[in-house]
Amino acid sequence: MRQCLALLLIVLALPAAAQIYKYTDANGNTAYSNQPPNGTRAEAVELPPLNSVPTVAPAPATTSPPQNQSQTQQNAAAYAVLELTDLPDGEALRANNGSFTVGVAIQPRLQTGHLLQLVIDGKPYGQPTNIPRLQVMELDRGEHSLAVQVLQGAQLIQQSQTITLTVQRVHVGKP
Repeated sequence: MRQCLALLLIVLALPAAAQIYKYTDANGNTAYSNQPPNGTRAEAVELPPLNSVPTVAPAPATTSPPQNQSQTQQNAAAYAVLELTDLPDGEALRANNGSFTVGVAIQPRLQTGHLLQLVIDGKPYGQPTNIPRLQVMELDRGEHSLAVQVLQGAQLIQQSQTITLTVQRVHVGKP
C-alpha cells in the first residue's frame, strides 16, 4: 500500500514527460525515482497516458431581474427538494439550552448566488448562508414553526414546507 502511495505521489509530482525508475533500496524496499540510482539495478516504469478533461468556459451570468411571470415561476421551482432535516418527527426536541442544528436537504445543489435563510415563527433567523447546516441558539421552549428559504439577494426564490416543532428545555428558576 505504501509503495502504491509513493508511486502515486511521484507520478503526480513529476512532469508528464519524465521517466520513472523502480529499484530495490539497501533495506530491501521497493523505491521509485525520476533518476536511476548509481550502482543499483533499476527498471524503467511505463506509465499509461494521463487522463485529461477539456476546460469549458462558464456561461456568462445574467444579473437582470426576471422579465416576465414565467421566469419568476421557473425560479420558484428551482429546487425539486427543499426541506428541513435532522428534526424529530412527531415528538418534542430536547435541547436543554435551546440550541440545536437543523439540516437542509436540497436537490439539485444550491446554485451560485443563492443563499439559505432559516425562518422561525415567520421571521428570518440568523444570517443567510450557503451551508446546508443551520444553527439555532437559545430558542425558547414551546412550540415553534420552522422553514428554510432560498434567497437571491433580497428576492425569495423558494421556501420549504413549514414544520411545527416543540422545544423542551430545562427550566431554571430563581430560588
